[in-house]
Amino acid sequence: MNGKILIITASTGQGHNSVADSLKNELKNKGYEVKCIEPIRESARMLDKVVSGGYEILATKTPALFGMLYRVSDHRVTSVGINKLVGGSIKEATYKIISQYNPSLIISTHPLLVSVISSLKIEEKINIPFISVVTDYKAHSSYVNSKVDGYIVGSNYTKNSLIEKGVDEDKVHTYGIPIKRDFLNVNNSLKQDEVFTILLMGGSMGVKAMKKALMKIMNLDIPIRIIVVCGNNMELKEHLESVYERVPLDKQLIILGFTQKVSELMDVSDLIITKAGGLTITEALNKKLPIVVPYYIPGQEAENVRFLVGEEVAMSTSVDELDGVIKDLFYNQAKLQEMRVNIENLIKGTSLDSTVDLLASLVAI
Repeated sequence: MNGKILIITASTGQGHNSVADSLKNELKNKGYEVKCIEPIRESARMLDKVVSGGYEILATKTPALFGMLYRVSDHRVTSVGINKLVGGSIKEATYKIISQYNPSLIISTHPLLVSVISSLKIEEKINIPFISVVTDYKAHSSYVNSKVDGYIVGSNYTKNSLIEKGVDEDKVHTYGIPIKRDFLNVNNSLKQDEVFTILLMGGSMGVKAMKKALMKIMNLDIPIRIIVVCGNNMELKEHLESVYERVPLDKQLIILGFTQKVSELMDVSDLIITKAGGLTITEALNKKLPIVVPYYIPGQEAENVRFLVGEEVAMSTSVDELDGVIKDLFYNQAKLQEMRVNIENLIKGTSLDSTVDLLASLVAI
Protein backbone atom coordinates (compact mmCIF):
# COMPACT_ATOMS: atom_id res chain seq x y z
CA MET A 1 0.00 0.00 0.00
CA ASN A 2 1.08 3.61 -0.51
CA GLY A 3 1.61 6.12 2.29
CA LYS A 4 -1.21 8.47 1.27
CA ILE A 5 -3.77 9.57 3.85
CA LEU A 6 -6.96 11.53 3.15
CA ILE A 7 -8.53 13.63 5.92
CA ILE A 8 -12.06 14.95 5.38
CA THR A 9 -13.64 17.70 7.46
CA ALA A 10 -16.24 20.50 7.41
CA SER A 11 -16.41 24.09 8.66
CA THR A 12 -19.01 24.17 11.43
CA GLY A 13 -16.98 26.10 13.97
CA GLN A 14 -13.19 25.70 13.93
CA GLY A 15 -12.87 22.54 16.04
CA HIS A 16 -13.27 19.98 13.26
CA ASN A 17 -10.77 21.79 11.03
CA SER A 18 -8.28 22.22 13.88
CA VAL A 19 -8.36 18.49 14.66
CA ALA A 20 -7.87 17.75 10.95
CA ASP A 21 -4.94 20.16 10.83
CA SER A 22 -3.37 18.63 13.94
CA LEU A 23 -3.54 15.12 12.47
CA LYS A 24 -2.22 16.36 9.13
CA ASN A 25 0.85 17.88 10.80
CA GLU A 26 1.51 14.79 12.92
CA LEU A 27 1.21 12.39 10.00
CA LYS A 28 3.31 14.53 7.65
CA ASN A 29 6.02 14.60 10.31
CA LYS A 30 5.95 10.80 10.21
CA GLY A 31 6.64 10.89 6.47
CA TYR A 32 3.15 10.30 5.11
CA GLU A 33 1.63 12.19 2.22
CA VAL A 34 -1.53 13.81 3.62
CA LYS A 35 -4.36 15.58 1.82
CA CYS A 36 -7.01 17.46 3.81
CA ILE A 37 -10.29 18.37 2.08
CA GLU A 38 -13.75 19.75 2.82
CA PRO A 39 -16.03 17.73 0.50
CA ILE A 40 -19.12 19.82 1.19
CA ARG A 41 -17.34 23.09 0.40
CA GLU A 42 -15.54 21.70 -2.65
CA SER A 43 -18.46 19.95 -4.31
CA ALA A 44 -21.71 21.55 -3.13
CA ARG A 45 -21.48 25.29 -2.57
CA MET A 46 -25.16 25.74 -1.82
CA LEU A 47 -25.09 22.89 0.70
CA ASP A 48 -21.95 24.37 2.24
CA LYS A 49 -23.77 27.66 2.77
CA VAL A 50 -26.59 25.78 4.46
CA VAL A 51 -24.30 23.62 6.63
CA SER A 52 -21.53 26.08 7.56
CA GLY A 53 -23.49 29.33 7.34
CA GLY A 54 -26.57 27.74 8.87
CA TYR A 55 -24.55 26.45 11.80
CA GLU A 56 -23.15 29.91 12.52
CA ILE A 57 -26.56 31.59 12.31
CA LEU A 58 -28.39 28.97 14.38
CA ALA A 59 -25.64 28.63 16.98
CA THR A 60 -25.26 32.38 17.56
CA LYS A 61 -28.68 33.85 16.71
CA THR A 62 -31.13 31.08 17.66
CA PRO A 63 -29.28 28.67 19.96
CA ALA A 64 -32.48 27.16 21.38
CA LEU A 65 -33.56 26.13 17.87
CA PHE A 66 -30.11 24.71 17.22
CA GLY A 67 -30.35 22.65 20.41
CA MET A 68 -33.76 21.31 19.39
CA LEU A 69 -32.49 20.32 15.94
CA TYR A 70 -29.49 18.61 17.55
CA ARG A 71 -31.71 16.54 19.83
CA VAL A 72 -34.11 15.62 17.01
CA SER A 73 -31.27 14.61 14.68
CA ASP A 74 -29.68 12.47 17.40
CA HIS A 75 -32.45 9.90 16.95
CA ARG A 76 -31.30 7.09 14.67
CA VAL A 77 -34.12 7.39 12.11
CA THR A 78 -33.78 11.17 11.76
CA SER A 79 -30.00 10.91 11.65
CA VAL A 80 -30.14 8.44 8.75
CA GLY A 81 -32.40 10.81 6.81
CA ILE A 82 -30.08 13.80 7.32
CA ASN A 83 -27.04 11.71 6.39
CA LYS A 84 -28.72 10.62 3.15
CA LEU A 85 -29.57 14.24 2.30
CA VAL A 86 -25.99 15.45 2.85
CA GLY A 87 -24.33 12.32 1.51
CA GLY A 88 -26.38 12.20 -1.66
CA SER A 89 -25.21 15.69 -2.58
CA ILE A 90 -21.48 15.06 -2.24
CA LYS A 91 -20.94 11.31 -2.50
CA GLU A 92 -19.97 11.14 -6.18
CA ALA A 93 -17.66 14.15 -5.94
CA THR A 94 -16.02 12.65 -2.85
CA TYR A 95 -15.61 9.31 -4.64
CA LYS A 96 -13.92 11.10 -7.53
CA ILE A 97 -11.45 12.75 -5.14
CA ILE A 98 -10.73 9.42 -3.45
CA SER A 99 -10.23 7.66 -6.80
CA GLN A 100 -7.80 10.31 -8.02
CA TYR A 101 -5.82 10.52 -4.77
CA ASN A 102 -5.92 6.78 -4.02
CA PRO A 103 -5.30 6.94 -0.25
CA SER A 104 -4.46 4.00 2.00
CA LEU A 105 -6.46 5.49 4.89
CA ILE A 106 -9.39 7.90 5.22
CA ILE A 107 -9.99 9.92 8.40
CA SER A 108 -13.11 11.97 9.11
CA THR A 109 -13.29 14.72 11.74
CA HIS A 110 -16.95 15.58 11.16
CA PRO A 111 -20.05 13.43 11.84
CA LEU A 112 -21.87 14.49 8.66
CA LEU A 113 -19.14 12.89 6.55
CA VAL A 114 -19.23 9.45 8.18
CA SER A 115 -22.21 8.32 6.11
CA VAL A 116 -20.56 9.48 2.86
CA ILE A 117 -17.53 7.23 3.22
CA SER A 118 -19.58 4.41 4.76
CA SER A 119 -21.98 4.49 1.81
CA LEU A 120 -19.09 4.18 -0.65
CA LYS A 121 -17.83 1.17 1.32
CA ILE A 122 -21.30 -0.42 1.39
CA GLU A 123 -21.53 -0.03 -2.40
CA GLU A 124 -18.04 -1.59 -2.64
CA LYS A 125 -16.74 1.41 -4.56
CA ILE A 126 -13.89 1.67 -2.07
CA ASN A 127 -12.25 -0.75 0.35
CA ILE A 128 -10.08 1.55 2.44
CA PRO A 129 -9.64 1.63 6.25
CA PHE A 130 -11.82 4.42 7.68
CA ILE A 131 -11.35 6.17 11.03
CA SER A 132 -13.82 8.63 12.58
CA VAL A 133 -12.60 11.18 15.14
CA VAL A 134 -15.29 12.27 17.60
CA THR A 135 -14.64 15.94 18.41
CA ASP A 136 -17.05 16.26 21.36
CA TYR A 137 -17.54 14.28 24.55
CA LYS A 138 -20.81 12.59 23.64
CA ALA A 139 -21.13 10.97 20.23
CA HIS A 140 -24.05 12.05 18.05
CA SER A 141 -25.87 9.29 16.15
CA SER A 142 -24.38 10.61 12.90
CA TYR A 143 -21.05 9.12 13.94
CA VAL A 144 -22.44 5.60 14.11
CA ASN A 145 -21.95 3.27 11.15
CA SER A 146 -20.79 -0.33 10.97
CA LYS A 147 -18.42 0.55 8.12
CA VAL A 148 -16.29 2.73 10.40
CA ASP A 149 -13.18 0.69 11.24
CA GLY A 150 -12.26 2.66 14.34
CA TYR A 151 -13.14 5.67 16.47
CA ILE A 152 -10.79 8.08 18.24
CA VAL A 153 -12.57 9.56 21.27
CA GLY A 154 -11.79 11.91 24.15
CA SER A 155 -12.93 9.86 27.15
CA ASN A 156 -14.59 6.72 28.45
CA TYR A 157 -17.78 8.78 28.66
CA THR A 158 -17.59 9.23 24.88
CA LYS A 159 -16.73 5.58 24.38
CA ASN A 160 -19.76 4.49 26.38
CA SER A 161 -22.03 6.80 24.38
CA LEU A 162 -20.93 4.98 21.21
CA ILE A 163 -21.31 1.54 22.76
CA GLU A 164 -24.85 2.47 23.84
CA LYS A 165 -25.57 3.24 20.18
CA GLY A 166 -24.39 -0.22 19.10
CA VAL A 167 -20.72 0.34 18.25
CA ASP A 168 -18.36 -2.56 18.96
CA GLU A 169 -16.26 -1.71 22.03
CA ASP A 170 -13.08 -2.94 20.32
CA LYS A 171 -13.44 -0.25 17.67
CA VAL A 172 -13.33 2.65 20.15
CA HIS A 173 -9.96 4.07 21.24
CA THR A 174 -9.86 6.55 24.14
CA TYR A 175 -6.67 8.33 23.06
CA GLY A 176 -8.10 11.82 23.44
CA ILE A 177 -9.33 14.36 20.90
CA PRO A 178 -6.24 15.04 18.73
CA ILE A 179 -5.07 18.56 19.51
CA LYS A 180 -1.91 20.35 18.46
CA ARG A 181 1.18 19.22 20.30
CA ASP A 182 1.72 22.73 21.72
CA PHE A 183 -1.12 22.07 24.15
CA LEU A 184 0.23 18.77 25.50
CA ASN A 185 2.75 20.36 27.86
CA VAL A 186 2.40 23.10 30.48
CA ASN A 187 5.07 25.81 30.38
CA ASN A 188 5.02 27.24 33.91
CA SER A 189 7.99 29.49 33.17
CA LEU A 190 5.77 31.82 31.12
CA LYS A 191 3.89 32.99 34.23
CA GLN A 192 6.16 35.74 35.55
CA ASP A 193 4.08 36.96 38.52
CA GLU A 194 1.43 35.92 41.05
CA VAL A 195 -1.41 38.00 39.61
CA PHE A 196 -4.57 35.87 39.36
CA THR A 197 -5.15 35.59 35.62
CA ILE A 198 -8.40 34.74 33.86
CA LEU A 199 -8.58 33.74 30.20
CA LEU A 200 -11.98 34.72 28.76
CA MET A 201 -12.94 33.07 25.47
CA GLY A 202 -16.03 32.40 23.39
CA GLY A 203 -14.93 30.18 20.51
CA SER A 204 -13.84 31.25 17.04
CA MET A 205 -17.00 33.37 16.63
CA GLY A 206 -16.68 35.24 19.94
CA VAL A 207 -20.14 34.95 21.52
CA LYS A 208 -21.98 38.14 22.55
CA ALA A 209 -22.40 36.89 26.13
CA MET A 210 -18.71 37.70 26.59
CA LYS A 211 -19.71 41.38 26.92
CA LYS A 212 -21.74 40.76 30.07
CA ALA A 213 -19.23 38.21 31.36
CA LEU A 214 -16.43 40.76 31.13
CA MET A 215 -18.55 43.42 32.81
CA LYS A 216 -19.18 41.03 35.74
CA ILE A 217 -15.47 40.30 36.04
CA MET A 218 -14.42 43.95 35.82
CA ASN A 219 -16.84 44.88 38.62
CA LEU A 220 -15.23 42.45 41.05
CA ASP A 221 -13.38 44.01 44.00
CA ILE A 222 -10.34 41.74 43.63
CA PRO A 223 -7.01 42.36 41.84
CA ILE A 224 -6.96 40.27 38.66
CA ARG A 225 -5.68 40.17 35.11
CA ILE A 226 -8.17 39.36 32.35
CA ILE A 227 -7.11 38.22 28.90
CA VAL A 228 -10.01 38.35 26.44
CA VAL A 229 -9.85 36.46 23.13
CA CYS A 230 -12.60 37.58 20.74
CA GLY A 231 -11.69 35.20 17.91
CA ASN A 232 -12.83 36.36 14.48
CA ASN A 233 -15.46 38.67 15.97
CA MET A 234 -13.85 42.04 15.28
CA GLU A 235 -17.08 43.86 16.13
CA LEU A 236 -16.91 42.39 19.64
CA LYS A 237 -13.23 43.29 19.99
CA GLU A 238 -13.78 46.90 18.92
CA HIS A 239 -16.80 47.22 21.22
CA LEU A 240 -14.87 45.98 24.26
CA GLU A 241 -11.91 48.24 23.45
CA SER A 242 -14.21 51.27 23.33
CA VAL A 243 -15.99 50.37 26.57
CA TYR A 244 -12.79 49.68 28.51
CA GLU A 245 -10.54 52.51 27.37
CA ARG A 246 -9.88 53.07 31.08
CA VAL A 247 -9.31 50.19 33.45
CA PRO A 248 -9.52 50.22 37.30
CA LEU A 249 -6.15 50.26 39.08
CA ASP A 250 -6.66 46.77 40.50
CA LYS A 251 -7.29 45.27 37.06
CA GLN A 252 -5.17 44.45 34.04
CA LEU A 253 -7.07 43.95 30.79
CA ILE A 254 -5.76 42.56 27.50
CA ILE A 255 -8.18 42.34 24.57
CA LEU A 256 -7.21 40.22 21.57
CA GLY A 257 -8.89 39.16 18.34
CA PHE A 258 -7.88 35.99 16.56
CA THR A 259 -4.55 34.72 17.90
CA GLN A 260 -2.18 31.80 17.40
CA LYS A 261 -0.94 32.18 20.98
CA VAL A 262 -3.77 30.40 22.84
CA SER A 263 -1.36 27.75 24.16
CA GLU A 264 0.84 30.41 25.76
CA LEU A 265 -2.20 32.31 27.07
CA MET A 266 -3.39 29.15 28.79
CA ASP A 267 0.06 28.69 30.33
CA VAL A 268 -0.09 32.08 32.05
CA SER A 269 -3.71 31.70 33.23
CA ASP A 270 -5.15 30.32 36.47
CA LEU A 271 -8.66 29.84 35.14
CA ILE A 272 -10.44 29.76 31.79
CA ILE A 273 -13.97 31.05 31.23
CA THR A 274 -15.28 29.72 27.93
CA LYS A 275 -18.05 28.10 25.98
CA ALA A 276 -17.80 24.32 25.90
CA GLY A 277 -16.51 23.56 22.41
CA GLY A 278 -14.82 20.16 22.30
CA LEU A 279 -11.46 21.42 21.07
CA THR A 280 -11.08 24.36 23.48
CA ILE A 281 -12.12 22.14 26.39
CA THR A 282 -9.58 19.49 25.42
CA GLU A 283 -6.82 22.08 25.08
CA ALA A 284 -7.64 23.53 28.50
CA LEU A 285 -7.71 20.08 30.11
CA ASN A 286 -4.29 19.24 28.71
CA LYS A 287 -3.02 22.55 30.12
CA LYS A 288 -4.39 21.49 33.57
CA LEU A 289 -6.56 24.62 33.50
CA PRO A 290 -9.75 24.70 35.61
CA ILE A 291 -12.81 25.64 33.56
CA VAL A 292 -15.88 27.79 34.19
CA VAL A 293 -18.70 27.64 31.62
CA PRO A 294 -21.22 30.51 31.81
CA TYR A 295 -22.50 30.12 28.23
CA TYR A 296 -22.66 27.34 25.67
CA ILE A 297 -24.46 26.31 22.50
CA PRO A 298 -27.31 23.87 23.27
CA GLY A 299 -26.68 20.46 21.75
CA GLN A 300 -23.20 18.98 21.77
CA GLU A 301 -21.83 21.72 24.03
CA ALA A 302 -24.55 21.07 26.60
CA GLU A 303 -23.42 17.44 26.59
CA ASN A 304 -19.81 18.59 27.04
CA VAL A 305 -20.81 20.68 30.07
CA ARG A 306 -22.64 17.73 31.61
CA PHE A 307 -19.51 15.62 31.18
CA LEU A 308 -17.11 18.24 32.57
CA VAL A 309 -19.21 19.04 35.64
CA GLY A 310 -19.71 15.34 36.31
CA GLU A 311 -15.94 14.83 36.31
CA GLU A 312 -15.53 17.88 38.61
CA VAL A 313 -13.03 19.55 36.27
CA ALA A 314 -15.35 22.48 35.48
CA MET A 315 -18.08 24.59 37.01
CA SER A 316 -21.25 25.60 35.19
CA THR A 317 -22.93 28.88 36.04
CA SER A 318 -25.00 31.64 34.51
CA VAL A 319 -23.41 34.88 33.34
CA ASP A 320 -25.40 36.67 36.05
CA GLU A 321 -23.75 34.58 38.77
CA LEU A 322 -20.30 34.46 37.20
CA ASP A 323 -18.80 37.14 39.46
CA GLY A 324 -19.70 35.19 42.59
CA VAL A 325 -18.15 31.98 41.23
CA ILE A 326 -14.91 33.74 40.30
CA LYS A 327 -14.66 35.45 43.68
CA ASP A 328 -15.16 32.12 45.45
CA LEU A 329 -12.42 30.49 43.36
CA PHE A 330 -10.09 33.47 43.89
CA TYR A 331 -10.28 32.97 47.65
CA ASN A 332 -10.48 29.18 47.49
CA GLN A 333 -7.25 28.01 45.90
CA ALA A 334 -7.83 24.53 47.35
CA LYS A 335 -10.87 24.17 45.07
CA LEU A 336 -8.79 25.11 42.03
CA GLN A 337 -6.12 22.60 43.03
CA GLU A 338 -8.77 19.92 43.48
CA MET A 339 -10.00 20.62 39.94
CA ARG A 340 -6.44 20.34 38.62
CA VAL A 341 -6.02 16.94 40.29
CA ASN A 342 -9.30 15.78 38.75
CA ILE A 343 -8.08 16.98 35.35
CA GLU A 344 -4.87 14.95 35.77
CA ASN A 345 -6.91 11.84 36.50
CA LEU A 346 -9.27 12.48 33.61
CA ILE A 347 -6.66 12.85 30.88
CA LYS A 348 -4.48 10.02 32.17
CA GLY A 349 -4.07 7.50 29.38
CA THR A 350 -4.89 9.85 26.52
CA SER A 351 -2.09 10.03 23.99
CA LEU A 352 -1.62 11.80 20.67
CA ASP A 353 1.24 9.41 19.93
CA SER A 354 -1.10 6.42 20.39
CA THR A 355 -3.49 7.97 17.89
CA VAL A 356 -0.71 8.46 15.34
CA ASP A 357 0.53 4.89 15.90
CA LEU A 358 -2.97 3.51 15.33
CA LEU A 359 -3.35 5.47 12.12
CA ALA A 360 0.09 4.36 10.92
CA SER A 361 -0.79 0.71 11.58
CA LEU A 362 -3.87 1.05 9.37
CA VAL A 363 -1.89 2.60 6.54
CA ALA A 364 0.38 -0.45 6.63
CA ILE A 365 -2.53 -2.90 6.17
